[in-house]
Amino acid sequence: MAGPAVTAPNGAPPQPELLVSAALHLMSHYSANAAQAGPCLKLASVIERHLKALASHGDLNPVLRATCQQLSEQWAAVVDQALPRPSRPTLFKRFVGGARPATR
Repeated sequence: MAGPAVTAPNGAPPQPELLVSAALHLMSHYSANAAQAGPCLKLASVIERHLKALASHGDLNPVLRATCQQLSEQWAAVVDQALPRPSRPTLFKRFVGGARPATR
């Protein structure tokens, strides 16, 4: 079983108020930076981890936990969409590159 997504320096789960504060702070930076320099994959990933940690925090109100879970999934989709996709070779490149089906 994996440990918590975010931990305090002493190894304990951080207080939910600190996680909420950090997540809001990171989200505001993401929005401000996205307008100037474009979206930041690392920042989106950190936001997703904070929200995931909040969603699994037992001391949080169930409605807030459910909201954090939904937002975590949405941020995970942002991260997934921003990841570079491997390029598929074009038909021409496959033809010229000599990729041939295996023969018996």
